[in-house]
Amino acid sequence: MDTILGSKIRMGQTFVKETRVPVTYIKSGPCVVTQVKTEEIDGYWAVQLGFGERKIKKVSKPVRGHLKKVIGDSNMVPRFLMEARLNKGSDLKVGDIVKVSDVLKKGDVISVTGISKGKGFQGVVKRWGFRGGPKTHGQSDRQRAPGSIGQGTTPGRVHKGKKMAGRMGGDTVYIKNLIVVDIEQEKDLILVSGSVPGNRGSLLVIKKIASGKLDELVQVAPEIQEQAEEIKVTMEDIKGTNEIKDKSVA
Repeated sequence: MDTILGSKIRMGQTFVKETRVPVTYIKSGPCVVTQVKTEEIDGYWAVQLGFGERKIKKVSKPVRGHLKKVIGDSNMVPRFLMEARLNKGSDLKVGDIVKVSDVLKKGDVISVTGISKGKGFQGVVKRWGFRGGPKTHGQSDRQRAPGSIGQGTTPGRVHKGKKMAGRMGGDTVYIKNLIVVDIEQEKDLILVSGSVPGNRGSLLVIKKIASGKLDELVQVAPEIQEQAEEIKVTMEDIKGTNEIKDKSVA
């Protein structure tokens, strides 16, 4: 398993060898295995994970039947269901629990996928970065207008995909090369370097890319002492030059 589900909690900061690193706190796991797919039956290897909780009365009867082996007599069902692909067969079975420590460790390089924040209906300047129209020559109300959106007789219509005003945000965003700074196994929390998409409490898909080191986050401070020595030598040279000039003038 190289994939686990989580939810965004908040942002903060921590220190790695005296280097301040902005981090995102993510509640990751525990996830329950709700379905196992095999190559013989489904054509590929995969595991469906469930994360979070919600009341059973808020889901449909087909979903209850699908999760019957997982929930048992409980009144709660997983809030999110997400499938994770596998390269080969796994020993996981329906009902098994996957914790964050089973997938990730400190220093791992990961990718995070989530739904970006919705920003409502926005104009072309904010949504696409248009510069707008001129401020002079009588253009009193065209400063944030999109301008022309197409040609005349040919083609006589507006092309599909034209960048125009519309609803902004709510897109699937994929961010890679983030580093796991710390893992709090008791609270099922992971601290990830940088920011991740989505609102607080939104679903995040965390996938391990490779193993790494926290030293990649450490920034080497400039050697101020050597710079001070250079400045001192320079001032001594200037002082000696002034003395030579004074003697020559005398």
